[in-house]
Amino acid sequence: MTSADLSPEQIARTNELIAYHGAISAQMTAERTSLESRLIPVTAYILVAAAEAFYRWPQIAATIDDACGAEMVGAAGRRPGSRINAVHLWSAANIYLLGRKFLTAFGAADEDPAATYRMLDFCERAALAFRGDDHRQAWDAGFTIPSYEAEIVAELVAGATHIATEAERTRITRFNATLQSYLFLLYFDTRVGTGDSGPYPLADGRVLLVRDFYELGESHFWWSDVARNIPYRNLTAGLVLDGVTVKVNDWGTSITDPEHYLPHLLGYALFTTDTGDGSMRPVPLEELDAIAAAVRHAQAAHYRNIAAMSRAEKLRCGAYVYFTFLRPFAEAAGVAADVDWSVPRDTAGALYDMLESIEGTNTGEDDGLPYYWPLGWKPPA
Repeated sequence: MTSADLSPEQIARTNELIAYHGAISAQMTAERTSLESRLIPVTAYILVAAAEAFYRWPQIAATIDDACGAEMVGAAGRRPGSRINAVHLWSAANIYLLGRKFLTAFGAADEDPAATYRMLDFCERAALAFRGDDHRQAWDAGFTIPSYEAEIVAELVAGATHIATEAERTRITRFNATLQSYLFLLYFDTRVGTGDSGPYPLADGRVLLVRDFYELGESHFWWSDVARNIPYRNLTAGLVLDGVTVKVNDWGTSITDPEHYLPHLLGYALFTTDTGDGSMRPVPLEELDAIAAAVRHAQAAHYRNIAAMSRAEKLRCGAYVYFTFLRPFAEAAGVAADVDWSVPRDTAGALYDMLESIEGTNTGEDDGLPYYWPLGWKPPA
């Protein structure tokens, strides 16, 4: 499909989706608590990844779509351990649109309406299939992410150990914090290594919050060799809570009332999907301390490695994390090996040199312009 092939209806649809994502993204990014890091050049690597996404993701999305369809890929995310999840779906649209916004604003790339239509249409169909409730995002659905069907919820609840003492809650709290801290660093100061879903109301008035810990062990991240001794690749935790109101946003982050919800934890289940067929296998809670110890050892080694990296090396790693947000989709479609995931590629040269030098300020935009502008429109000079 070329730009000339777009019908007036497709152009209108593309502009509708651009406006939809822009309005929500503007509010979500304005509310974020942190972006730049003292250790890692987060803003620069996001912009490199976004630029690469603008140039390359529409073709990758087309390859995935041709292989099995965006709908099948989206539906494949409705199982524990899958990184086809809310944050990856949010990012597929918004990282692309960020690259479009940045590059076209500075005259570094020409608008390609057909590519934008193709990308946003793919994201729309995948997101609707993932959720299965006629909503695109948690933002539209009262901040709920119903990733898992009733039988999975029932299995998590049935496998939950009753938590009766403060000592047990403290142990689980520390375990949870250890894994989240480790994955945040493993994913280069990005929260996508952990994903919450729910809330899942239970019959007795309690609520289940599900937390997936993705790819704790060695993976396609070349720096993950530090994790070779972590005994599990993927873990899924089920937290049975009482007296807690839970919301989950499109970044897979829980917002709870009260804010400190673990004192209200009544049951805790831990499963792994490292089973070959994606089924869940219980992980005995007696293993928590050993898992946490292996994770802390890997995190310490990873921190030392990052501290020894040059800025360019850190940027390349972070950009790879973001650029490969489509990789789980490609894996589900069986075409991941057919895609070039290297970064930088299309930004190599003067553009990359410019992006590499950018520092973040943690300040939002308030220039009165659309967050993402419609097809054919450019901001005033």
